[in-house]
Amino acid sequence: MLIPKPNQTTSAPMSTTITVCDTCRREARKELKEEPSCGETLLAEVQKAAEATEVEVRHVSCLMGCERACNIAISAEDKLTYVLGKFDPTAEAAEAIVEYAQGYAASETGAVPFRQWPQGVKGHFVARIPPL
Repeated sequence: MLIPKPNQTTSAPMSTTITVCDTCRREARKELKEEPSCGETLLAEVQKAAEATEVEVRHVSCLMGCERACNIAISAEDKLTYVLGKFDPTAEAAEAIVEYAQGYAASETGAVPFRQWPQGVKGHFVARIPPL
């Protein structure tokens, strides 16, 4: 067991999590309650895209960004949190989200240089939330 010296802490690898709103419905599909929501479809695609990565995927029943459906958040302890929206529930969008999350995971603060952003996330940023 590693015992930290005074004023020194040990650090475990920080886990990066993509949270997908599973209730998001694009305007054109709001009346189609019997079909899976756009958020559920995007969630399934993000889970597939993240399978061979160390990025975790979870879902929540509302990110309160209904006018920007489909919404996701990327977060990790002691890092900036990013909220993104207006995604189409496709494999291409999911791959871009996961690729961005991997860059986020590699960053000490969560900030990813613009030149490293996958094309599929550009124009989708809604908010950057400072760590607590």
